[in-house]
Amino acid sequence: MNLYSRRSFLFGCLCFVAGLKLLSPPLASAQIPYPTQPTADAQRNTSSQVRSQISWLQNATRTAPSYGEQGVGQVAERFQSVRGAYESFKQTLGPRQLADGGNALAELDAGLNIIQESFENFRTDVADGRSVNSALRDLCQVLREASQLWLQEFNKTCSRLRTGWH
Repeated sequence: MNLYSRRSFLFGCLCFVAGLKLLSPPLASAQIPYPTQPTADAQRNTSSQVRSQISWLQNATRTAPSYGEQGVGQVAERFQSVRGAYESFKQTLGPRQLADGGNALAELDAGLNIIQESFENFRTDVADGRSVNSALRDLCQVLREASQLWLQEFNKTCSRLRTGWH
């Protein structure tokens, strides 16, 4: 292979590799090969988001009874937002925090599951002939009280795990 052929070959290889790079799709965030390290800022932000979602749920439980059937959807949506914020929070915890707080986190998960059951109780009440407005008032009261207790446990767990204190 002469010098000209070798340069042409190398140039062709270089163009081929560059073309592959240009044609390949960019990595999505889920394709990052290494997990991101939890940061104190992420923990503070997500725990704050959980608290905000609880506050919004509490507000929804105060206004929902005046909306009847639509009120049920509003509080259900707000409750799912609490769940989502809590799941995001758990993803910011480090391995040590997950290990140390395993039981407390499982209890918080169970607490959300128990609160979720109040929606089924509402449906059962309505199916049994109770008025939507009466059943909704009771649902909202249960959600308000239960979410406040859950938030107290969440705050205790955050304090014990020293989230956001790195």
